[in-house]
Amino acid sequence: MKWKNPKSLATLMLATALLIGGCSGGNNEPSNSGNTGKTGSNSGNEQAAEDNSPITFTFFGADASPNWNNMQDEVGKYITEKTGVTIQAEFDVGAGGGENKIQLMAASGEVPDFIFAKGNLSNLVDAGLIIDLAPLIEEHAPNLKKIYSENMNRLKYSNEDQSIYQIVTNMGVGQQYFDAGGGFEIQQRVLKEFGYPEIRTVKDFEDILKKYVEKYPETDGQPTIPLTLNADDWRIMISVTNPAFLATGAPDDGEYYVNPETYEAQLHYKRPEEKEYFRWLNHMYAEGLLDKDTFVQKDDQYKAKIASGRVLGLIDQEWGYQDAENALKTAGKDEYTYAHFPVTLTEEYVDHSFQSAGVDGAGIAITTAAEDPVRLIKFLDWLASDEGQVLRNWGIEGKHYTVDENGQRVIPQEIQDRKVNDATNFAKETGIGQYRTFSAWYGDGVKDSTGNYYTTNFPEQIVAGYTEAEKETLAAYNATTWKDLFPGEDEFPAKEWGALYNMPVPTDGDYQVIYQKTQDIIRKRIPEAILTSPENFDKVYDDFLAELDKAGAKEMEAEYTELVKKRVSLFTGKEIQ
Repeated sequence: MKWKNPKSLATLMLATALLIGGCSGGNNEPSNSGNTGKTGSNSGNEQAAEDNSPITFTFFGADASPNWNNMQDEVGKYITEKTGVTIQAEFDVGAGGGENKIQLMAASGEVPDFIFAKGNLSNLVDAGLIIDLAPLIEEHAPNLKKIYSENMNRLKYSNEDQSIYQIVTNMGVGQQYFDAGGGFEIQQRVLKEFGYPEIRTVKDFEDILKKYVEKYPETDGQPTIPLTLNADDWRIMISVTNPAFLATGAPDDGEYYVNPETYEAQLHYKRPEEKEYFRWLNHMYAEGLLDKDTFVQKDDQYKAKIASGRVLGLIDQEWGYQDAENALKTAGKDEYTYAHFPVTLTEEYVDHSFQSAGVDGAGIAITTAAEDPVRLIKFLDWLASDEGQVLRNWGIEGKHYTVDENGQRVIPQEIQDRKVNDATNFAKETGIGQYRTFSAWYGDGVKDSTGNYYTTNFPEQIVAGYTEAEKETLAAYNATTWKDLFPGEDEFPAKEWGALYNMPVPTDGDYQVIYQKTQDIIRKRIPEAILTSPENFDKVYDDFLAELDKAGAKEMEAEYTELVKKRVSLFTGKEIQ
């Protein structure tokens, strides 16, 4: 099984960089001075940003970033002023999650200085294009060491290769969720029309959409759409297939379901209860309640429909349609925004959206193309400092927030209004929230030494960010935030295997061949099962499952099971048979 190629070039470059960097001296101890509520420096920050001569680092991000402004926003300019660093960034603009671009990089060897590879890091590791960050972190990154501390084991690549190839940046360490951005979504106007009824099952969801569209078949002169889904490329997982396990009481483990007692993995589509979820989608299509264009529309068409205000219901994550919802807010159409509900197939199931996976996710890797990896890790470490985190999350003191007489950071009302009602322009102009991916951060609910939250996602601030229509809906359901409607983290045990969509898998051999075959089958047969006539559904779905096994799914699942067991052992130290 091939996990990586020899990295003689990467090792030589890193050793040289460490030798050069080691001569510069500097205090490598973590700073304990804390943040004073200002974007000023402390001893740890000065060490991390000691060289602020102009330098440009190239970057590729596997997620789109439509509000990226080439660091010409206020936060970006401040970062360059403090560190001398300019980021020349390219982001994936399609719906492929950067997969094609990263495969080309792996084949050609042409990579940027650092990269957010999402789920495709293994391709670059196997090509020998990613350097081990462990010695760099140990020597030059006190803030990163402090943030990850006891979670450093979870950054290791695998049992066989315990290098640290990326720092997790798509989630915050110590994250406590105060809000929900997923589930089943319904427009505020729809809920209000029928007196805010209970929305617990897919039947409840279906009934309210059906009643509303029958009463109001047009919205602003266009046909009202009860429900649309986003099936463009990989987004089919988010909007079409992942909800199948969430609506049937399973957590998010990517394409697999893992038995929590035996650690055996199988493609989650094989669960009988998920077949019934897809049967319900088939029913929705047959009833004319599911948008007929669901499986042919592109991502931008999906968002355009939402921005028009005529889509009553969604099954998606908020980040997948946020730009469209922001457009509704900007247009003053608060009642067209969406409420979030933990809808399940029947009441016997419980939504597991908030089951914890611990510290585990995608993040930033430094490549062999980086001529000065020490300067780059120090930059990432500065972004992870208290100063850097407050800057990335809150902005600049005196411009985007103030500090009151009690030392608490406060967002002025005019700034808050712009964040809510002019979100896109606000993000482009200020840069707030645009730099989170670039380094580690403490999650929502974590406070710094001054007693302030690192992020602005805490209950009071979340509520301040809601539209009046959202507040009215929440009040009707006796809730303060959307999270209040969902089962909480404390209702589930943390997953010992972490976030499996981030687990390295072999990039050669039978596994990848079989996986791609099964993905091709899934992307073809799931839409077919949803679009077929109800009387033909069982045959189509059963043929689909048989086709998966014929393609080698059982062999792939067995191999994946062994990887899961090794991961549990790596993360927990347990001996797994």
